Order: sequence, then structure tokens, then C-alpha cells
Amino acid sequence: MARAIERIERDIAALKEAIQAIATELQSAYASYLNTLGLAVRKQLILASYHLCTQGYPENFLHLSLNQRQQLQQAIRKLGQVASEQLLTCIKSEKVGKDGTDGTDGTDEGDGQNGEGTSSSPVMLGTSTPEPLTLDTSNPIELAKWQQNLEEVTQEILKKLSHDANLLLQKAGVLPKKLPEPILAAAAAASEASAEVMPGPPNLLNLVIEIENEQQSEDSELAQIMAINLRLGEIEFADVTLSSERRQIRSILVQINKLGREYQKKHREKAIAEAEAAWRASWFE
Repeated sequence: MARAIERIERDIAALKEAIQAIATELQSAYASYLNTLGLAVRKQLILASYHLCTQGYPENFLHLSLNQRQQLQQAIRKLGQVASEQLLTCIKSEKVGKDGTDGTDGTDEGDGQNGEGTSSSPVMLGTSTPEPLTLDTSNPIELAKWQQNLEEVTQEILKKLSHDANLLLQKAGVLPKKLPEPILAAAAAASEASAEVMPGPPNLLNLVIEIENEQQSEDSELAQIMAINLRLGEIEFADVTLSSERRQIRSILVQINKLGREYQKKHREKAIAEAEAAWRASWFE
């Protein structure tokens, strides 16, 4: 029985080494993916803003002065840049944990527009980044938690970016001033609803909402609203490199899941073998 337990322990050790090796591969794949995603997000934010200003609300955009348009464009670029940096920061803070550091340099990347943007334009501050994990890369359960947390933070960054971009466009006078804040929040939250590519212009959401008449509280009117809605599925669909890197991540996860099932199976076998040995050791006629 002792030999059987030793054999199972050797199998578990071999599995842990294999899982640790593929975990390193997964972290490298995510680092490359998030770098590509950051570039793609900046591009898609600009394209979505362009479409909204020129086809969604062209009259409102034309009412802006040249200086106001330039300030708006600079502020939009700044939002995309900050989001791109945050995507890289989240993989840095996730990759560490064993040495207790958080992968950041202690600076707030969202502070300061150096005169860029309008005075009322928001900067994407306070987007949550994951707490550093003490990650045991040889444990498939810990690895699965790490991967899930990373995906959730990525979605949160896109949600916050969509919200801040819509708020920026509203303060600039492009989006209607009467558009309620909850509608802006709902537009951003819709990016989490599905990973499928939606018909129509990418990364934009068309809403028909009921707005109460300010003069007559009992009356209301329907209004069609267009808002920015950055969605991971659409961003990946538009970028060949990004979609290829996503497929690579999926392939690695399939391997990890397979090794994880073997890992759990061997731990179960070990527990049974140890319980049988304990029973025999304590049994007396």
C-alpha cells in the first residue's frame, strides 16, 4: 500500500510540473493578448466616437467650435490610452503575488491631461484592478481563479471606458444633455451581456428610451439614443491578431482543464489509498 501511495505521489508531482509549465505559457499568452487588446481598444474607441459624432449626432458635433472638437478628440484619445495602460497593469499585478508586489509603479496613470480635453471632461480614474494573488501555478484550481479574475477585470475596464466616453461626449454637447446617467450606465453594462457580434456599427448601442416632458410631467416622448458600447467580442472580431491570440488562449485552457481533471483524479486516488492504509493500521481483531 505504501508503494501505491508513493506511485500516486510521483504522478501528482509530474502533473504539477506539467501544469506549472503550461501556466507560464498561459501568462505569456495573456500578456501578449492584453497588449494587442489595448491597441485595438484605442482604435475601436476612436472609430466608435467618429461614427457617433458624424452619423449619430452630426448636427450636435457641427455646433462645436474647432477648438472644442480638437479638445474632444484629444480627451477621447486620452481615455483610450489610459484604458490600454490599465489592461497591461492588470496582467502585471496578476503575474506577481509570490514576492508580494503589485506590479505597479505607485503612480496614478489616470491623473493629469496636461491641458488636453475640456475642463469638464472626465478621466477614467478608479477602474478596479485585481488584487495581487499568491498564485500557485501548479494548482489548476488557483490557475482557473486567476484566469477568471483576469477576464472579469478586462470586462470591467471596457465597461468603465464605455461609460466615461459617453459621459465625455455628453459633457461636450454631442450626446443629448437630457440623457439620464442611469441610461449611460446601462449602455456600458450592456457590453457584458453577450460576447456575440451585434448587427450595425461596431461598439455602438442604439436605444429607444422614454423621456419625460419637463414642462408637462404627465407627458413623455420616445427618443432614439446612440451610445458607445465597447464589446470584447466585436473588438476581437475586427482584429485578426487579437482573435488569433484569443484562440491560442482557448487552446491552452483546454490543456489545463485536461490536466486539472487528472490532477483531481490522482488526489482522489491518494485519499482513498491513505484511508485504506489508515483503516488497516488501526484495525485489531
